[in-house]
Amino acid sequence: MTAPAPHEGPPEGVGASLVAHDLHVRAGRALAVRGVNAEFRRAAFTAIIGPNGAGKSTLLRALMGLDAPSDGEVTLAGRPLARWGRRERAARLSYLAQGEALPPGARVRDVVALGRGAGHWRWGLLPPPGEAAADRDAVRDAMQRTDVLPFAERRVEELSGGERQRVSLARALAAEPHFLLLDEPTNHLDLGYAAELLNYLRCEAAGGVGVIAVLHDLTLASQADALLLLHEGRVLAHGAPQDVLTPAHLLTAYNLRAEVLRHSGRLIVVPDLNGRPHTT
Repeated sequence: MTAPAPHEGPPEGVGASLVAHDLHVRAGRALAVRGVNAEFRRAAFTAIIGPNGAGKSTLLRALMGLDAPSDGEVTLAGRPLARWGRRERAARLSYLAQGEALPPGARVRDVVALGRGAGHWRWGLLPPPGEAAADRDAVRDAMQRTDVLPFAERRVEELSGGERQRVSLARALAAEPHFLLLDEPTNHLDLGYAAELLNYLRCEAAGGVGVIAVLHDLTLASQADALLLLHEGRVLAHGAPQDVLTPAHLLTAYNLRAEVLRHSGRLIVVPDLNGRPHTT
């Protein structure tokens, strides 16, 4: 597959940020996110990494406004997220959940169209009068940017796992968001499809979208512009991949000794399978 070209951008207001201010968030009774301070900017791709239970998905949901903070706050363009109306927020933040299910029997173009209008379309009906042209253009553009337009009339059951994830991505992009938040989008994808999806995300960031993705594969995550490493709900490191992916940080966060190699300008994390200090 040829690399998708970045879409026209960056869009108006590219400097606006999504910011966590001393953020604390509970998951059930447990405090899953503890005092996180982090700024996410448009036209940048940030990967959130860390071991299982570090608070990655909880942080992502709080940034989206799906989980309310127990302390601290999230601001979007300098305004508390809680003060944005639901439709205002949905027009600026688009979320791709882990293992998102697609409507059975739906055609690809209909799934992508669900990304328009903050959910005010009714399934199987045309968009409201006056919105049809703009919505149709946005849906087509999202399908083009994710290379799903050639199979727009196919049913979701006919698609491979990688194709389904691209359809979900197109659905999220059809809303023309300022920020795209994704929870483990490469989960259950083979290496080829995972690398392909990361390429689409890099292109979206180059076009002006702020991309924030929870990722487990550290070598793939190193292709992001910045990494945020969580450990026990706190930020252990945040910055350029080469500054975050260090043997010391990996030992602290993952309790695993590893080498971080550079090949052709890219980082490769190689764990020492005999180097785990102790069993936890």
